[in-house]
Amino acid sequence: MARSGLSEPPGRVAATSTHPRPTLRPGDTTVSTTPQDDTATTPLWRPDPARAATTTIAAFQQWAARHHGAPAEPLAPLADDPDGSLAAARYAALHAWSVADLDRFWTAVTGWFDVRFTTPPRGVLADPAMPGARWFPGARLNYAEHALRHADTAPDAPAILHLDETTTDPRPLSWAELRRQVGSLAAELRRLGIRPGDRVSAYLPNIPEAVVALLASAAVGAVWTSCAPDFGARSVLDRFQQIEPAVLFAVDGYRYGGKDHDRTEVVAELRRELPGLRAVVHVPVLGTPAPDGALRWDDLTGHPVARPEFEQLPFDHPLWVLYSSGTTGLPKAIVQSQGGILVEHLKQAGLHLDLGPQDRFLWYTSTGWMMWNFLVAGLLTGSTVVTYDGSPGHPGTGALWSVAARSGATVLGTSAAYVIACRKAGLHPGRDLDLSAVRCIGTTGSPLPPDGFRWIYDEVKHDVWLASVSGGTDVCSCFVGGVPTLPVHLGEIQAPCLGADVQSWDAAGKPVIGQVGELVVTQPLPSMPTGFWNDPEGTRYRESYFETFPGVWRHGDWITVTPRGTVVIHGRSDSTLNRQGVRMGSADIYEVVERLPEIRESLVIGLEEPGGGYWMPLFVVLSEGARLDDALRGRIRTVLRDQLSPRHVPDEVIAVPGIPHTLTGKRIEVPVKRLLAGAALDQAVNPGSVDDLGTLRFFEQLARERAADRTG
Repeated sequence: MARSGLSEPPGRVAATSTHPRPTLRPGDTTVSTTPQDDTATTPLWRPDPARAATTTIAAFQQWAARHHGAPAEPLAPLADDPDGSLAAARYAALHAWSVADLDRFWTAVTGWFDVRFTTPPRGVLADPAMPGARWFPGARLNYAEHALRHADTAPDAPAILHLDETTTDPRPLSWAELRRQVGSLAAELRRLGIRPGDRVSAYLPNIPEAVVALLASAAVGAVWTSCAPDFGARSVLDRFQQIEPAVLFAVDGYRYGGKDHDRTEVVAELRRELPGLRAVVHVPVLGTPAPDGALRWDDLTGHPVARPEFEQLPFDHPLWVLYSSGTTGLPKAIVQSQGGILVEHLKQAGLHLDLGPQDRFLWYTSTGWMMWNFLVAGLLTGSTVVTYDGSPGHPGTGALWSVAARSGATVLGTSAAYVIACRKAGLHPGRDLDLSAVRCIGTTGSPLPPDGFRWIYDEVKHDVWLASVSGGTDVCSCFVGGVPTLPVHLGEIQAPCLGADVQSWDAAGKPVIGQVGELVVTQPLPSMPTGFWNDPEGTRYRESYFETFPGVWRHGDWITVTPRGTVVIHGRSDSTLNRQGVRMGSADIYEVVERLPEIRESLVIGLEEPGGGYWMPLFVVLSEGARLDDALRGRIRTVLRDQLSPRHVPDEVIAVPGIPHTLTGKRIEVPVKRLLAGAALDQAVNPGSVDDLGTLRFFEQLARERAADRTG
């Protein structure tokens, strides 16, 4: 069963609806933005100075100034900084130092967070070239050891709180018990012959057992990989067959939307099609007995191991393999390292989300999305991680807010689609639930549209830090995101993240401010892939990020870096609409169209036609009870003409039963464009990468009808 688009990142990106969006002009990739009005320049939220002064990032900056040469100025009183410009200047100075002096910045990160090298490094960045940057050569460490060290200081405190659709109160797993289970399972993996470099796979939902299995795999130096159990067999095999796992952890099924979903047949197929498996471990979520030949989870985790044995590994030893969406071929098998993920996640979780032992960290995710891996990073900071397995909209749209209230979450992460669905449903979670513990709301998968910003401050909490972030599976982290000492502006991401030299470049490779350009990263990050699996020459890796600007990471997003240092993302540059020589990101259109209450979701395609024509249809999924008549078509065209661009009014508006998405919820544009151009379905898309293959049949049939009309 394909999960609802509410549950994963929907691919929508932020826009500022208080003024027209910047449009890319013919023959150029940039244009100055329209001046913003007072609504856009006045912050929606500013941190209290006393609160800002106690953040980890403020303390880190002062400490790094004393020990590593970072710039430091005192935080200004709120009255002296009404628009947050002084705080922005202070952060900008810290960020500039973090990308100008990578050696000292990352040394400071490892020192501040007490990264324990059992063998010290010979340096920080042995080779800064991209691709191929080499970090902390000679160092040895273990990710799992760092994730579990809080068990020494607070053994009885909860490391994990778990909820699902059947529970009222969260089920705790203490730090001591987490460490014991990891130690027991790691010992059993070694007994099965698992050694550093062997692959361990998981077909598990977002449950504590998945966290235990990841940490046990990391403890022995195995390479972890996971898929959510709503993935079908073909989708899983497209991923797992590339890396040939030796162990498979698998559930009998999962619960979602009030229903049990049996997966025993899928697991049986995985066992048949993965001949390298030495062991299958049965995790009984639905209570089904272990199948023949499978090991029982309780048998492997029941031993009284006081402390795990942690394999000390090279800094660049593989930690896990993540996967790209793979809509037009096999998913890219992205390899990230033990040390690179450790230091990047300590920076991102500890400094940018300000997580610490006092926090309860809930991010709605599945094990098939990199945000699950980042959720586990909460353990690195001593935070309690809240795992939730179920629908965010069952039994009602506001279910996730109820999970946050019941778990006492202090940092809550979700998707833009979920926030907008709550707004359209007229929910009032701040009025109806006790969300007093929530200090930060994060959104990712796509930055939040302005209406979502307003709704959160109106209906959830007026005094909450809203951290919209953007990054990718490619780095398992954020390029741009939240900063707890900075103000929040409508529809804008607060800042580039420390250590991430994010810039907006024009077609000539020149940085631009206040103009639309390509998102590039000009310096390496520790969590950038060490490579792709089965790509020994690095050809596919280079083609994915480094062909446009050699030696510079091009991510494939249109962005604007504003004069005040915030960031707006306009959508994927590889699905750009080029109408009469004027380019625009598709996400700009989605933000305008989907503000209409009659439109649940939309998809826009620009198709070059024989003879020099250009067809730009807009496909819409209607809200319940809505009808696509001439009046609604007229309203759609009017709002796009008035709020966006008269050149980008669609040629046709067509109602469709559904929009196709990747398995992680991002709408699919390029394969639809290929279908409409006449490609066969199996050539236009990898069928195993789509949440509902039936949605593509509509576009396949439409292409046939248009071809018949042309020939007739």
